[in-house]
Amino acid sequence: MIRLLILALAVMALAVPVEAAEKAGYYYPPITSEESFSRDLGGPPADRRVRVNFITQITKAQLAAPENPRFVIFAKGADAQHMIIVALDDEVFKTLYRARAVLAQLTSNARGTDFFIENGIEDFATWFDLARLLGFEDLVISDGETWAHNVKFD
Repeated sequence: MIRLLILALAVMALAVPVEAAEKAGYYYPPITSEESFSRDLGGPPADRRVRVNFITQITKAQLAAPENPRFVIFAKGADAQHMIIVALDDEVFKTLYRARAVLAQLTSNARGTDFFIENGIEDFATWFDLARLLGFEDLVISDGETWAHNVKFD
């Protein structure tokens, strides 16, 4: 039942376009820190359909796992150009450092995909590189309660 609720919420989150200025205070608390990521690995341009499909595949994998997801990943904006990752419990992203550890784990998983291997980037590309290749403009990661960190992809 909880998995169906999470899936329904994720689908609704993908379906409603929201302007970037309206995200803070609705999906996560106000931004408390920022950074920029500017490495460009090139690659074909991605569109809204590709970004939404990517997020949908992650959500399906999380819901298929035996344990409940500890965070949710979704895309917002008219072109699904903003990636948001929000904790679903009080421990997983208790600090920005724990959130970065989760990003490192997501990087490890991504490096094992055919996309990373076929493009010869499995040894060095990160989650940020993947997000940028998919055409996301930024990524906000948050504990969903006290802090939100914004990574802008230049």
